[in-house]
Amino acid sequence: MKRITTEYTFRSAWIDRPLRFAVCSDLHSDRFDDMLDTFSRCDAVLIPGDLVDRHRRDNRNAERFLETVPEIVPVFYSIGNHELKYRHRETFLQKAEESRVTLLDNGSMSFHGVRIGGLSSTWSKVPDMAFLDRFEQEDGYRLLLCHHPEMYRDYVAGRDIDLTLCGHAHGGQIQIRGRGLYSPGQGLFPKLTHGLHDGGKMLISRGMTNGAKPRIPRINNPCELIILHLEGKED
Repeated sequence: MKRITTEYTFRSAWIDRPLRFAVCSDLHSDRFDDMLDTFSRCDAVLIPGDLVDRHRRDNRNAERFLETVPEIVPVFYSIGNHELKYRHRETFLQKAEESRVTLLDNGSMSFHGVRIGGLSSTWSKVPDMAFLDRFEQEDGYRLLLCHHPEMYRDYVAGRDIDLTLCGHAHGGQIQIRGRGLYSPGQGLFPKLTHGLHDGGKMLISRGMTNGAKPRIPRINNPCELIILHLEGKED
């Protein structure tokens, strides 16, 4: 399946050295070896959910990702709906905890002046509000991994968070004149499927793959790897 690379640059006085991140959303336990060279030229890989695919018989590629990629580059990983609903969830997340990946389950970590947080998917659809309250008080450039664009819309927008990275919508599956046809969580003709929103405070990936059981094929909507550049004001 065709995949494009899209690059975005954001500037902030909090950034004291240029940083380059690969945003790897919605891999769904697909192959990733063709991305290793790109990953190696980044400062870190950011996964805003759905590294696994709950519909697959096994998630060996996701497990191999945990073993392989953090040996090349730091990886920050937050929990999406497929991790939440995966039947072997506890076993898989334990492997993630034991790997060199930084699993951000409603938690945050400082990385070269950037505070990277992970807002986990929940059964109730209401996120951990206490974590959000804490996270927006952290020092540094606040970069949030939040799998669901609709969760950003309902619970994150308006907070003092510099940039939120989302996925989940798969670009709306079928793009008609730049607008998606369907997205889980948003239904028909969703407004939040890809690109920048909310004055540049939310960036949505089209996703790296289509998943094991796509209900709707992709048309006019390639998969996407995002390269995110963070630079200081004077750069």
